[in-house]
Amino acid sequence: ASFALSDCSNKPGFPKKILANKLEDKHLCNCCQNLLRRPFQAQCGHRFCSYCFNRTVRDGPQKCNACIKEDIFEEPTSILKQGCAFPDNAARREVENLSAVCINEGCTWNGNIKEYESNHEGNCEYMIIPCPSCKERIRFSEQERHNERECPERTLNCKYCKEPFHFKNIKAHDEICPKYPMICEGCAKKKIPREKYVDHIKFCSKFRTPCRFHVVGCDMSVSSNGATASGSSSSGLPGPPALALPLPPPPVPAPSLTVSTSFTPLPSSVGAALELQLHSEKTKVAELGRRCTDLEVKSGTFENVVCVLNREVERFATTMEASNRQHRLDQDKIEALSNKVRQLERTVGLKDLTVAEMEGRLREMSATTFDGVFVWRISDFTKKRQDAIAGRAPAMFSPAFYTSKYGYKMCLRIYLNGDGTGRGSHLSLFFVVMRGLSDALLKWPFNQKVTLMLLDQSNREHIIDAFRPDITSSSFQRPVSEMNIASGCPLFCPLSKLDAKNSYIRDDTIFIKAIVDLTGL
Repeated sequence: ASFALSDCSNKPGFPKKILANKLEDKHLCNCCQNLLRRPFQAQCGHRFCSYCFNRTVRDGPQKCNACIKEDIFEEPTSILKQGCAFPDNAARREVENLSAVCINEGCTWNGNIKEYESNHEGNCEYMIIPCPSCKERIRFSEQERHNERECPERTLNCKYCKEPFHFKNIKAHDEICPKYPMICEGCAKKKIPREKYVDHIKFCSKFRTPCRFHVVGCDMSVSSNGATASGSSSSGLPGPPALALPLPPPPVPAPSLTVSTSFTPLPSSVGAALELQLHSEKTKVAELGRRCTDLEVKSGTFENVVCVLNREVERFATTMEASNRQHRLDQDKIEALSNKVRQLERTVGLKDLTVAEMEGRLREMSATTFDGVFVWRISDFTKKRQDAIAGRAPAMFSPAFYTSKYGYKMCLRIYLNGDGTGRGSHLSLFFVVMRGLSDALLKWPFNQKVTLMLLDQSNREHIIDAFRPDITSSSFQRPVSEMNIASGCPLFCPLSKLDAKNSYIRDDTIFIKAIVDLTGL
């Protein structure tokens, strides 16, 4: 499936230099090795920029180079193809929130990558860009001035005819500009547009043109009134009539020879003006012919390009239609999978709670006894006592134990830094009656003798205290809550005895033993 990409998705990743903080590999595209832009995550778990991923799979399925490099390549998971990746919005938000700075020299902008992409990238006035005409590298902020004043390829409008031309062709344009101001060589009139110059010289009385016979050697020039110059003093009258040259009178008559030297003067400068106009028109015709030829070549090229583009558009439309259909199918599939994932997450959450509850029960059952005798092992004694002194965990409860399988349910409560009258000076130990499943079958109040012991791990001198319950105390009535108020020995053992060298603490562990007298049960 193909995904609709924004303009930002048509770019590879962000350059690593914009990152203001330490670079982490998880933020890099596995293709371009830059910071992820619109990240996609493939089935193999690797992330790519959307541009890089689509460029990679454009020509068909490809092997994931990152999987090959990490030596975890596995088909078909490590095959990249259309439809095998999804937009990783979590990674995108993480990357967009990273701190960024501008890498262009002189720019002091800073912010996060999202702001850089939306507001600063491509708009920094310090950015170096190539001039699209002359390719010279210039700052973004200087682009307008360069285009107007400095670029040798810039386009100008002729101040006379207003037609556009390239700056480098300014002299060539002046040679053909129809509005270019010219000066009459005869009357010295200025600012005559080139297109009207021919009409001017037709009627200018002072303009002199070459004799129409200059091509055969005549070097005279003629003004518009027909006078000749630069060769003879012409009066503007017609040439001399034909002269008859008489032969000397011989004694014998001979035929006479007549030489005609008649000369037809130029009537005006019209002929020369017409020759200039004809020359100008021929030049224009040649230029138009050349332009027509160029336009015919360009027209043929454009026709070919249009045909190719039409075929490409048709092919693209067909591909887009297929892609849209596939996209809709993929969206439906993604929605169904998302619903299934949410359902599985709820199921897994419930099962995790059940497992945790069962593990707690299993630990409790593994430590539970059913004969009224319970030994409580307390490890990490030093740390737990420091927690009690600091007030973080002043009291600890033991697992439950029973007088029998269906008997009284009980536990112990210990204060490693003392409680009540023993706070700070003694270890306090209490007995707690708990609510059990068989309480309705038992005799209340609880009236069994309880013996509490801190065991000497050398088996020489145990610290022992015993008491018989006060049946009037609420601590020994049938429990109405999870457990009754604890009752026992606040001054069970002086802490000074534990601080000195002793055999009660070994391997940072102590043992507490409770014995409930089962007499009468």
